[in-house]
Amino acid sequence: MNDVDPIALTVFLFFFGLVTVLGFVAARWRKVGTMDNLDEWGLGGRSFGTFIAWFLIGGDIYTAYTFIAVPATLYAGSVTGFFAVPYTIILYPMIFIFLPRLWSVSHRRSYVTPADFVHGRFDSKSLSLAIAFTGILATLPYIALQLVGIQAVLDVIGLGGGDSAGWFRKDLPLFVAFAVLAAYTYSSGLRAPALIAFVKDTLIYLVIIVAVIYLPTQLGGWSGIFDSAGKAFDTFNADKADAIASGQASGKGLIPELGVSQWAYASLSLGSALALFMYPHSVTAVLSTKNRNIIRRNAALLPAYSFLLGLLALLGLVAIAAGIQVTNPQLAIPQLFEQEFSPWFAGVAFAAIAIGAFVPAAIMSIAAANLWTRNIYKAYINPDATDAQEAKQSKVASLLVKFGALMFVLALPNEFAINLQLLGGIWILQTLPAIVIGLYTRWLHRYALLSGWAVGMIWGTIAAYNKEVIGDPGSHFGGSVGPLEVFGVDLSQNLIYFGITALVLNLIVAVGGTYVFRALNVSAGDDHTHPSDYLADAGDPDVTEVLDPIATPPYA
Repeated sequence: MNDVDPIALTVFLFFFGLVTVLGFVAARWRKVGTMDNLDEWGLGGRSFGTFIAWFLIGGDIYTAYTFIAVPATLYAGSVTGFFAVPYTIILYPMIFIFLPRLWSVSHRRSYVTPADFVHGRFDSKSLSLAIAFTGILATLPYIALQLVGIQAVLDVIGLGGGDSAGWFRKDLPLFVAFAVLAAYTYSSGLRAPALIAFVKDTLIYLVIIVAVIYLPTQLGGWSGIFDSAGKAFDTFNADKADAIASGQASGKGLIPELGVSQWAYASLSLGSALALFMYPHSVTAVLSTKNRNIIRRNAALLPAYSFLLGLLALLGLVAIAAGIQVTNPQLAIPQLFEQEFSPWFAGVAFAAIAIGAFVPAAIMSIAAANLWTRNIYKAYINPDATDAQEAKQSKVASLLVKFGALMFVLALPNEFAINLQLLGGIWILQTLPAIVIGLYTRWLHRYALLSGWAVGMIWGTIAAYNKEVIGDPGSHFGGSVGPLEVFGVDLSQNLIYFGITALVLNLIVAVGGTYVFRALNVSAGDDHTHPSDYLADAGDPDVTEVLDPIATPPYA
């Protein structure tokens, strides 16, 4: 790998030191009382306004891996490369509708996690456990991918040393970075990523805007960049024509062809949009806000990040025009910054990517820890846990989650983490019926929801496992889209996102099972929520009485 550039390294370390200081200072930022409860440590006191929430939710969604993977997809010539842009556009109108309801009932009933809500709504500890288990399972590889993004930066900047370096040089910088992250997350809770998100988003906006303005001036303008990318893709397709025709290789391009590719593009966009705010870290960021209107304002403002994402994706084509040659597409953007920018600005860009990992990794670990504490530890191990014991459990669990993700990345190939993250999207999508539909109706039976969840999880996992890597017969987890096939029955050759198919099966079982369980007079349990809970808002004179403190613990 490259030698360490002292200027780029100095700038990188400056911003790393800055966010470290901010992480520890955040323990005293906007604090009311002690940090010995989940409302304060895990949800920032439920006190964040529009401005802070915009940075926090944006920092939560747009991660370091987004910075690396989205342009890398275009660099690799994937026809689904731009799918992230339409899926975020689809996403925000949906969250404008259902997230305020989740905020209100959670505010009213002191719910900390989506599994808390599911338990209160459907009176089912087993269904709540399934939601919590899925959330933790899907979050762990997501945290690991943040480490993959940091590893890419450390390798390019010269600290990682590449695969040929000894473990001390290769892995120690990553250990140090995440030890610091773990320390200030333990100390400050959600306030740490909320404060650091200001630095992260400012740097990312700066880097991307400078890049899309400056780099085209050096590479023949955008027309020249698109021409270079098009020629590169045409050359590849001509050279690999036989392999592409036989299915041993994938063709490259920017526009999905009619038929199978367009189905893959559309279903992947829709499925990703439906899944994103099912992740527990997304819900955690939402529940940290102080009233429901803040969520609506952010749903209206967050499309600014979609614009940013579109610009970011174009950098994959810029890397082709700049002649970047890497076997691992994830290194394309860091290499582009190192090659085309002066060392000091390359250091700023590397810091933006690395800090872009710290914010979501912190929120994800907090969200997973809260699921463990509220829906496993309190539900099954210590039902009488005090607020302080809950906070202690979450703090320790957040350390274990980050350590587990670190070991995951160091012990296994990066491709394994990427494949599991693809599975994570399929898994988390199976929690949608219980959470989103549950916000509007309790008609679906709790055991039918649990059955549908199990079918969706099993089918989605099997489908992803059976997907071969193109050109590698007998391999597994080669992607998240494939021909429409259900338990051995071929229905269509159009490529469909496995998460969508699994969700449809989930819903069919949930609806059919509801009729069966109701016909058998199986108890549906009690609803511990009230219709007015879903419209409650802090300080709203129409619901002041509703907001009189009734903080019903989900496992009381």
